[in-house]
Amino acid sequence: MKLKNSVKTIRESRLLSKSELARKAGVSVITVGRIERGEECRMETMRKIILALGYTIEEKGKVFQGQE
Repeated sequence: MKLKNSVKTIRESRLLSKSELARKAGVSVITVGRIERGEECRMETMRKIILALGYTIEEKGKVFQGQE
């Protein structure tokens, strides 16, 4: 099942490369690519991406749709 998310759009709007986001989130570049393609990931990985993009956990629905 594909996860709807705005990770790529938000990352690009903040002028971040995949490697910069991966470093900030503490995950691999491959993981960032998988998330951007909508592949499933662990809840902990979602949390790291949300925080690395500058959002709070309460705002997770802005990054990962359907996770309100």
